[in-house]
Amino acid sequence: MAKSQQHSADIEKWLKLIRLDSVGPTTFGKLIKHFGSVDRALGASVSELAKVDGVGFKTGEQIAATRNKFDTTAELELAQKLGVWIIHLDDKRYPCVLKQIYDPPPVLYIKGSLTRQDSLCISIVGSRRCSLYGQEQSSRFAHFLSSAGFTICSGMARGIDTAAHQGALSANGRTIAVQGCGLANIYPPENKKLFEMIAESGACISELPLRYEPLSENFPPRNRIIAGLSLGTIVVEAGQRSGALITARAALENNREVMAVPGKIDSPLSKGPHQLIKQGAKLIESVEDIMEALGYIGQQLKSHVAAATIKASGKAEAPLFDTSQLNLSGSEKTIYDYLSKEPSHIDQLIAETDVAPGNINAGLISLRLKGLIKQLPGNLFLKH
Repeated sequence: MAKSQQHSADIEKWLKLIRLDSVGPTTFGKLIKHFGSVDRALGASVSELAKVDGVGFKTGEQIAATRNKFDTTAELELAQKLGVWIIHLDDKRYPCVLKQIYDPPPVLYIKGSLTRQDSLCISIVGSRRCSLYGQEQSSRFAHFLSSAGFTICSGMARGIDTAAHQGALSANGRTIAVQGCGLANIYPPENKKLFEMIAESGACISELPLRYEPLSENFPPRNRIIAGLSLGTIVVEAGQRSGALITARAALENNREVMAVPGKIDSPLSKGPHQLIKQGAKLIESVEDIMEALGYIGQQLKSHVAAATIKASGKAEAPLFDTSQLNLSGSEKTIYDYLSKEPSHIDQLIAETDVAPGNINAGLISLRLKGLIKQLPGNLFLKH
């Protein structure tokens, strides 16, 4: 394992403390504030623990009674086997933006890598049961933000999250997936290949022990990490009770920007984004809107984004969907050049181009992920 991917010093002690009964991120922080170190907190008596703000005698007893409950040796052996490294809050590799939230995870499990580029991060979240429109917008924004050097963060759930990760990967960019379970599990299971690709091109992370199952109560706390890693959060599609709105609230509570992509007014999936817009979230139609929403930071980044566009296209004012930026493969370019603003059936593409049927299917999926084409019902495709 590379030096940059080794566990933090004293990680066993940090794991022992955070895994004690009744100790979560907030109580962990209170224990460290009161005792001054992990060592002193681990060695404290029940009476000493009872004096900690918000702990009391009963909780102190629970903490003291479970000091040897968590098997750190087995956890570290499994981490080694899985290629996972674990860092704590005092490690300089811990993401600075995440450290600033109210209740940062004391430890982070990481499969993949974290880089300085990840401080320039945008989260994209939304409904698991999204529409084709939502999927395309998620992928589109992820692709072009990633092309401009942003890291894309999401939760690897079905729907909007998956589309966001795929959009970033289609631009050969960095993406971070925050799981609501331990990294020995992959949820949803059909995203196994995506999990592996994200770990190669960014990181899959979790605050939970490696074998933790994807239980429903794990996901709301996970959402604060998604928001905390980012300069801002974009909500694409979400019902009124969607977990994406929990992420948006976490972003607001931690002074991060909240943005929303508008949808059809008669769609239940538009209720969440439209509610956020009514409450003051920035309505997003373009990457330029995102830069504006980021305020001072966005102003500083505008030239960076423009420079990336010029470097890729050779034009000072390249349109948002200039295909010269995208390094299309031969079959992708053939398919894209064939399509127009009028719908074409997949059978037409197979019959009228020299591209093999398998490559047609792969090319259509890739072009959709890049936000360049749109699919209609009945296997019809057209340019955006």
